[in-house]
Amino acid sequence: MAFPNSSPYVIIGAGIHGLSTAYHLALALKKARKGSGTDILVIDKSGIAAGASGIACGVVRNNYFQPAMRELMAHSVSVWESDAEAYRYNPVGYMQISSESMHEDVRSIYEQQKAIGYSSVFVEGKADCDAYMKDLFSDWQAKNITSVLHEKKGGYAHNGAAIYALAKKAESEGVRILTGVRVTGMTFANGSSSAVTGIDTDQGHITCDYLIVGAGPWVRDFWRMAELPQTVQIQSKDGQLHGSIPMWRFWQLEEGVLGVDPNTFRTNHGKMPPVIHVDTDAPLYSTVDGSLITERMWGIYYKPDFNFGGVQGGAMPYKVETPVDEVQIDPYGPSSPEFIASEEFAHMWVSALAHCNKRFEGTMDKFHREPSGGIGCFTPDNFPVFEAFRENVYMIADSNHGYKMIGVGALVAGEVLGHESRLLKPFRLDRYEKGELHPTSNSPYPWS
Repeated sequence: MAFPNSSPYVIIGAGIHGLSTAYHLALALKKARKGSGTDILVIDKSGIAAGASGIACGVVRNNYFQPAMRELMAHSVSVWESDAEAYRYNPVGYMQISSESMHEDVRSIYEQQKAIGYSSVFVEGKADCDAYMKDLFSDWQAKNITSVLHEKKGGYAHNGAAIYALAKKAESEGVRILTGVRVTGMTFANGSSSAVTGIDTDQGHITCDYLIVGAGPWVRDFWRMAELPQTVQIQSKDGQLHGSIPMWRFWQLEEGVLGVDPNTFRTNHGKMPPVIHVDTDAPLYSTVDGSLITERMWGIYYKPDFNFGGVQGGAMPYKVETPVDEVQIDPYGPSSPEFIASEEFAHMWVSALAHCNKRFEGTMDKFHREPSGGIGCFTPDNFPVFEAFRENVYMIADSNHGYKMIGVGALVAGEVLGHESRLLKPFRLDRYEKGELHPTSNSPYPWS
């Protein structure tokens, strides 16, 4: 097919956000009799699921301390459930298992889940938590656990398969997906606040009426192309404004795979278990030599996953100290010579697995040694920004919450057509200056 020189709607990024938006926008245009999927062009510099979406661990959860995040995630879970087979979604549930410092935070999550009708069970106290976990896993042995939040919904999806399912749905509505095309710039009508008229690429110029950016960790680059502010002012609780806060920062994601038969990690009743997430202040000792790894708060998540061929999961990320403008995002993920999971991660994560389930003791030699992980691009408060700028440039800046947010695309499609979303409104850029910040929990993870 000939290279297109125009399209009413152009979407940058063929990952979870770009393709979900393309599919739902096509449906919305048709329903409103304002067009169809043939009015939508998705472009990606590499290919479908070639970025963060293609290597995501795929966890789908509602477990957020922030009310706005929790409602948004409940919406996204409903989208995963709408076609679980196509999205290769496994609705096994999700468990937040925590020590005392997080007890009240998790209780708050449970109470608010009840308020929005999101099904979960909350267990409190060391003895009851231990009994509940041992009813699931006879070899459970984690220490210092005083609360268990068992979400009956949620689970995980197979990363690339879900993205290709979205691509198929979008193409069935007439959406064109063009890969191998790199965006190099944006053109504007006139003036610093005017609308975008098109994009420059390494293969030619494309004019458009509306531009949507759903590019995951590459949002930094498109934000700059759109000439949006590189710093923000943040109003603290005492009403003071703190200026010149960088808009972006990067964190290195720590994930990997233990090469054991996924079937060996089942419940006592032979079922696939929920996704397990443990945050604890119990001392962590090496499963290799018994040495102390840390006495500080630590957290891991893990699940049996046939897509990854073992038990897959991760731990807390660490800050990328390279100046944000110098971070080389490409090559991304396992192909990066710089940003991959550390050697220390393997030792910590497998030891933490053994801390939780006895069956993982002595399995260090089964850890997959090939490179894994990637980097995430985070906002100042580590929560997303969803908003239209310059009249017609919609930025989906997911702050690394992306994969589980499959439902954001439907909400963005509505906003593009003029219908403000109640669920997206708390994630506008001006929340920083207004001091309308999301609450933070005691979790060791920056995104919680």
